[in-house]
Amino acid sequence: MTDLNRKIFGQITTKEIIGASPAIIPDTKNLLDAELQNLTSNLESQTKENLQKLLEEQQNAEKYVNSRPGAMALAQDKIKLFTEYSQQYIKTINKKLQS
Repeated sequence: MTDLNRKIFGQITTKEIIGASPAIIPDTKNLLDAELQNLTSNLESQTKENLQKLLEEQQNAEKYVNSRPGAMALAQDKIKLFTEYSQQYIKTINKKLQS
């Protein structure tokens, strides 16, 4: 069972990514842009321990979205866009952990 209200990218929920609404362009892209900016700006004040926890949480959220049963019937373009933003965030966290 999918938890549609699960937060998978900052304040963005599963239903916003796998559902038909909001539209991918410009709505979902704008949501993801704003959330990525917010999430990355919050990384500055995090400890290495918290960064590791955030990294694991985001990796789990990405796996969660990409492993849904019947995913072919879902909004594949939005899932792909989410994955791209998630990967950017994961890359940023990894850079912070290595610095």
